[in-house]
Amino acid sequence: MITESVFRELALSFPESTESPHFEKTSFRVKNKIFATLDLKNNLACIRLSPIDQDVFIAFDKQIVCPIANKWGKQGWTLIELNKVRNDLLKDILTCGYCTVAPRKLAEQVGQSRNL
Repeated sequence: MITESVFRELALSFPESTESPHFEKTSFRVKNKIFATLDLKNNLACIRLSPIDQDVFIAFDKQIVCPIANKWGKQGWTLIELNKVRNDLLKDILTCGYCTVAPRKLAEQVGQSRNL
C-alpha cells in the first residue's frame, strides 16, 4: 500500500515539480501542468499518461491501473489503486506521467522524453 507521504515524496522527486490543491484533491504539477492528482478519500491517484503508456500499464494489471471512464480517460488520465500498486510500478507510472506533460528539457533530466 502506498501512503500519502510516499506518493508525495515520489511525485515531488521530479525536477521543478510542485504540489497544490485541485478541488478536493491534491495535484502535482510541472510548469503549472498537472501530471498527477492524489485522492486520499478514495485512496486513488490519477496520472496523465500518453495513450501508449496508458495501454501498457493497463495491460499489466487492470485491477490496479485503469483509464478514467469518461472523455478524460481517452486523453490518458489513468486511475491507480494505491492500496494495491507496488512502489516500483507507481514510480514508473509517475515518471511516464511527469514526462508526458513536462517540457522536453526537464523530461530528459529523468531519462525520458516524449515521442511526439
